[in-house]
Amino acid sequence: MKILIPSNEKSMDSSVCQSFGRAPYFLIYDTNSKEDIYIDNSATASLGGAGIKAAQTVVDNNVYAVLTPRCGENAASVLKTANIKIFKTKNSSIKDNIIAFNEDKLSLLSEIHAGFHNHGDK
Repeated sequence: MKILIPSNEKSMDSSVCQSFGRAPYFLIYDTNSKEDIYIDNSATASLGGAGIKAAQTVVDNNVYAVLTPRCGENAASVLKTANIKIFKTKNSSIKDNIIAFNEDKLSLLSEIHAGFHNHGDK
């Protein structure tokens, strides 16, 4: 299955980006084949609606789950409509979070925030 993680760098040793919608990159990791692909997040430069655009990228890549420390309500709505699960990451590397996911040690993200509408902050 494919999972997606917002990333600060194109490296498995990178930390998970604290912002889902404005992450510079997304790692798409296939838990079966162990293949990892990094894609640029085109929503980063958006003046508004970055979370929705980022969530659409997830949907377009047929991902089973997103691993992220937080998620805005608009992005979460898009993901939930597409039956994509959202798991809360731990404060560690992408690699450590993939291991935790594979060992069923990550919980579903329960705290969805209102988002940072029209802020343009990264």
